[in-house]
Amino acid sequence: MMGRIVLVASIALAPLLLTPACAQDVPGIEICTVEKTMERRTSCLQSNVDFLMKTITKLSGEQRQKLDAANRQIDGLKSAVVSLQKTIDDLQAAQKKVPEDTKKKVDAPAAKDGAK
Repeated sequence: MMGRIVLVASIALAPLLLTPACAQDVPGIEICTVEKTMERRTSCLQSNVDFLMKTITKLSGEQRQKLDAANRQIDGLKSAVVSLQKTIDDLQAAQKKVPEDTKKKVDAPAAKDGAK
């Protein structure tokens, strides 16, 4: 039984293994000095320029996105600082008001006692 499964699997996979592998042109920097003819050398150099331009465009877009995200984060932090500063100012104002209120309360009963 196991032998039949292996035989069927190998027959099914045989066409995949026997097909020639297709060469893929992987973009990148090529060494153009090995080209003999001027046309092929020019084509090679143009391919390098195209690759570099695509890479620069891609990287600049990625960096722009990172900068935009950082700027948004900075803006959020700025608004948080403003909010915290307002809270601190409010607390300091309330803290100054408390001694004044207690001073008025202490002075008020003394004035009443003196009036009798």
